[in-house]
Amino acid sequence: MTTIPALIPRLATLALVAGVTFAAPAFAAPRGDVEAGKQKSVPCQACHGADGNSIDPMYPKIAGQYADYLARSLHEYKNGHRKNLIMAGFATTLSDQDIADLAAFYAAMPGKLDDLSKHLRAD
Repeated sequence: MTTIPALIPRLATLALVAGVTFAAPAFAAPRGDVEAGKQKSVPCQACHGADGNSIDPMYPKIAGQYADYLARSLHEYKNGHRKNLIMAGFATTLSDQDIADLAAFYAAMPGKLDDLSKHLRAD
């Protein structure tokens, strides 16, 4: 039978391995550059507007969204987990650095997002 003090080094090693394993993907993502994202955003402006606040309700407002949400969305369009022919066409051409740059740029933009309160009926 193994005693508790004898298990401590094993548990510490296991915790270290688990921590490195689960933290590695967070460190693997490239850091986004806002200025580079601004330059790369030109094709996006056709649908999302020059400031990321589309005036057409058919296209989402992306300015002011969280960078990690934007990056994940672009990765999901790129790998096919999100289905949209237009976005897939653009996203498949983007590198991980392009995605990080675009996400940083749009996250830094002032958003015009609102809630549904003006759409609710007062009964």
